[in-house]
This record gives sequence, structure tokens and C-alpha cells, in this order.
Amino acid sequence: MEKKVLQLENADIYQRDNLVLSNVNLTINKGDFYYMIGKTGSGKSSLLKTLYGDLRLQKGTGTIVDFDLKKLKEKEIPFLRRKIGIVFQDFKLLSDRSVFDNLAFVLKATGWKNKDEIKAKINEVLDKVGMQSQYYKNTFELSGGEQQRVSIARALLNDPELILADEPTGNLDPKTSLEVMELLNEIHKSGKTILMATHDYQLIVKFKHKTLKVEAGALFEVSH
Repeated sequence: MEKKVLQLENADIYQRDNLVLSNVNLTINKGDFYYMIGKTGSGKSSLLKTLYGDLRLQKGTGTIVDFDLKKLKEKEIPFLRRKIGIVFQDFKLLSDRSVFDNLAFVLKATGWKNKDEIKAKINEVLDKVGMQSQYYKNTFELSGGEQQRVSIARALLNDPELILADEPTGNLDPKTSLEVMELLNEIHKSGKTILMATHDYQLIVKFKHKTLKVEAGALFEVSH
């Protein structure tokens, strides 16, 4: 039987008090790669925020990596976020610290204590994204593409069951976008499940994956 990583049933997604998506039904199994497309403001980000606990699921049911979104308590959110990796459009790196310290910060915050284990894990994820040689640089010295690689490395730190990427190429030029997409593809091939919000049609055409569309308050799967 396929393992469900994410399931929403008749879920209503709100941004503050506005209903942005209604009656969302979605199942993502382990190893899937889904794009989520739709205009800016259509509700893609609100849906992702609901999945990682930033917005409450007010109506319907939802589970993500074995957490019940309906019953999710404030104190459980850090544990949920250990099991999912999040990649943002604007990287959200700590600009006053090195690449290494950005990643060490996340590991320490999620309970890692042993220095050697921390170092080994950081080297492992930086190696995966081709950034190991730049571990000592401050993140503000890096190009946008390099920063996004570091942010993908950060998302991999706790070996997540699911990676949520919110417009990960939104701030990058076309060439860099392709490189980042190739990296996400590699990560997917290594067995990771990915849900990626994007409006970069160049990528969707080049890298074929299942596609969800958000439009007029509804979410549906589109066939290529």
C-alpha cells in the first residue's frame, strides 16, 4: 500500500477571515512530485502555510506526515516542521552568519547536540546541493542561486518526509532556475516527496511532473 504523506478532504483554506480555497481534496503519496500552479493571490501560499502550521485548518480534515492539521497544537508545530522541509522564494537565511552556522542553527533548534554529528550532517547536505566548498561564507556574499541551494540543504537537514517549496525559483534568473530545478529533481529521484508552488511554466514544460492548479477558489489536477 502506498504511504500517504499528505491528505486533505473537503478542506477550506482561509487567509485571515477570507476563504481563499474551498473543498480541497488532495492526496500525495510518498515519492510523488507535484507542481501547484495558479496566479499570484490564488491561494497557493495560503495552502502551503496551512500545511506547515502557519494558518489553521478551519474546516474539513487534513493530515500531513502523520500530524492531524485540525487538532494541531501550537507546541506541536516545531515537531511537524522537523518532518517537512520548507523552501521559500526569498530563502529566509540568516544573513549575518555563515552557511555552516545557518544550518547548525536549525539542527540545534531541533535538538541536535553532538558537534561531530552536526558537522557531518551539514557536510552531507551541502555536498548534496554542491555548496560544501562555500560553507564558511556569509550568506549575503552568495548569489541568489547559491542562497537557494543553501536553503534546499537546510530543508534536507532533518531528512524530511515531504518538501514544500513555495516559488523556489521566483527570485532567480532562468538559467539559475533550471539549475535549482535540476537539483530538486535529483532530490526527488533520491526518494523525496515534493510539492512545489510555482508559476514558472518554463520549468513545468521541461520537467514533467503531476500538476495541480489553483483557480477561482478551487484546486484540481490538470493533465499535461
